[in-house]
Amino acid sequence: MKVLVVMPARNEAASIAPVVADLFERGYEVVVVDDASTDETGERARRAGAVVLPMPVSFGIGGALRCGFRYAVEHGYDTVIQVDADGQHRPEDIAALLDAQQATGAHLVIGSRFAPGAGSYTVHGTRRMAMRLLSRLASRAAGTMLTDATSGLRAISEPLLSEFARSYTVHYMDSFEALIVAGRGRYTIAEVPVTMLERTSGRSSASPLAALAFLGRGFLVATARLGFPIRPASETVR
Repeated sequence: MKVLVVMPARNEAASIAPVVADLFERGYEVVVVDDASTDETGERARRAGAVVLPMPVSFGIGGALRCGFRYAVEHGYDTVIQVDADGQHRPEDIAALLDAQQATGAHLVIGSRFAPGAGSYTVHGTRRMAMRLLSRLASRAAGTMLTDATSGLRAISEPLLSEFARSYTVHYMDSFEALIVAGRGRYTIAEVPVTMLERTSGRSSASPLAALAFLGRGFLVATARLGFPIRPASETVR
């Protein structure tokens, strides 16, 4: 297994250096996709040990991830670990994702904040309701119980990695839509409990209104058979 950590980042100069340095010191190769930051995100990531792929304009998280997936495939990696740049994901949890991938053969392994055994992570009100409903929709598509459909800590392995590199969505619903599309394609999906930390800088843009809008879009993706195109698992040959 050849593993690459892919980290999309936009204006995360305050947090990215220690995140990259911790991963690098643990032996992981790291690519930061700098989504047209207006601060020193790219330079600080580079000094901390990452390969930095600068985007000429901002394509959002989905576009940055597609760039990272393409880099991974072109350079012979067969597994990508998707990690956020804000310090919420613990590097020590990556081993659990890789162990689950090896044990189950899953093409996509999610680090869940809400699975039994996960660390404490509190989400209240409308946002938590939306997250639960999205997880139910994703579970139906995946054919397995999922508790955290919007987690940004994931392991993606071949042949799904190549499919994501080819046509991963650039829309805001990237994390949820990817689950729905992979489930419909009969790729194997699993999840493991992880501990999610508080952001080391900045603040989340989530709000009750945004949560409801996200839920509405998620319902359309799940029920109207929308989503970016990938080949079914049965048609891929590795």
